[in-house]
Amino acid sequence: MPRVPHTSPQTLSLFAALMADPARWRYGYDLSKETALASGTLYPILMRLTEQRLLETRWEPSDEPGRPARHLYRLTADGVALAGQRLSARRPVTVNPSVRTRTAGGAA
Repeated sequence: MPRVPHTSPQTLSLFAALMADPARWRYGYDLSKETALASGTLYPILMRLTEQRLLETRWEPSDEPGRPARHLYRLTADGVALAGQRLSARRPVTVNPSVRTRTAGGAA
């Protein structure tokens, strides 16, 4: 069965971080730290969501001479709607009641 777009655990993690304050502009570096996604995973997702007009982007010039501008991201209205939909539709993590964990003494 094919995967529904925008439902990978990585994309859902990014959506959750952005939905904490959808109107706030976020740096990729901060999103990487918050989601624990490596840049090689995060930035392709950010680019794909931007191309699909689910994220808007802007450049923030540096206050320090010689430092490059920084890219900022935030969800568009469509992005907020989709992120909310995908996050509410994700399957909750459940613990299998038939799997029992052992205590330190070895008893189940």
